[in-house]
Amino acid sequence: MIKAMNTAATGMVAQQMNIDNIANNLANVNTTGFKKGRVEFQDILYQNYRKAGTASAVGTTVPVSLDVGYGARAVATSREFSSGSVTVTGNATDLAIGGNGFFQIQMPDGTTSYTRDGSFKISAEGDLVTADGFQVQPTITIPQDATEVSVTIDGQAFVAVIGNETPQQIGQLELARFINPAGLSAVGHNLYTETAASGTPITGTPATDGFGRIDQGSLEASNVSVVDEMVNMIMAQRSYEINSKVIQTSDEMSQTTNNLKR
Repeated sequence: MIKAMNTAATGMVAQQMNIDNIANNLANVNTTGFKKGRVEFQDILYQNYRKAGTASAVGTTVPVSLDVGYGARAVATSREFSSGSVTVTGNATDLAIGGNGFFQIQMPDGTTSYTRDGSFKISAEGDLVTADGFQVQPTITIPQDATEVSVTIDGQAFVAVIGNETPQQIGQLELARFINPAGLSAVGHNLYTETAASGTPITGTPATDGFGRIDQGSLEASNVSVVDEMVNMIMAQRSYEINSKVIQTSDEMSQTTNNLKR
C-alpha cells in the first residue's frame, strides 16, 4: 500500500504543475504576442517482477511481463508558437508579424532578446523601443519633424516630414527565426532569449525567405484559447482528485490490515 501512496503522490505533484501552467496561460490571455505552454509528462521507472520472454516453471515462455510503475512526472513545458489572432489598432508604431519570425530587441547589457510583441513606442530620442524602453534592432530613429510613419510589409520604414512631399526611408526592420523556437527561454517582459536548444538565430528581411510579413497598425493577440484551458483545467482537477482518492483507499487498506486479529 505504501507504493500506491507514493505513486499517487507523484501524480498529484505532476497535476499541480499542470494547473500552475494552465493558470499562467489564462493569466496571459490578453498579453500581446503571448504563446501558451503545455506540460508534458512521462511515466517513472518500473519494478519488474517477471520479464517477458523468460521461461516458466512448466517449460513455456512467459508472453508478457509482470511489473508495476511508480507514477508520473512532468518533464517539459512545450511552448506552442502558433499565430494568435491579429487585432487592428490603427497605431502607426504597432507592428504584427504575420507568419514566422521574432523582432530583435537590444538589452541594456548589449545582448539580444526576441519578441512577438510589436506594441512599440517612440523614445525621447526618436528611437523605436518596447514598452520597457528596450531598443528595437536594427535601430529605427524617427526625426522630430516627422508627420507620419509608415512601415511596409517587408519592413522598410518611411517618414513624411514637413516641407517634403516625398517619403524618406529611415531604416529597415529585420526578423529572426530559429530552427527550434520551442527551445527559447522565456524571461518575462514578453521576451525570449537564445539557448543551446533553440539554435542560433537566422535573420532576414520580412516577407522573404520564410519570414512573416509586417502588418502596421496591428497587434498579434495571445494564442491562448480560454475554452481549451478550461477543459484542460477540469481534466487536471479530476486527475488530481482521483490520485488523492488512491491515497485515501491505500490508507483504508492499511488500516484494515492493521486491525487484523489472530
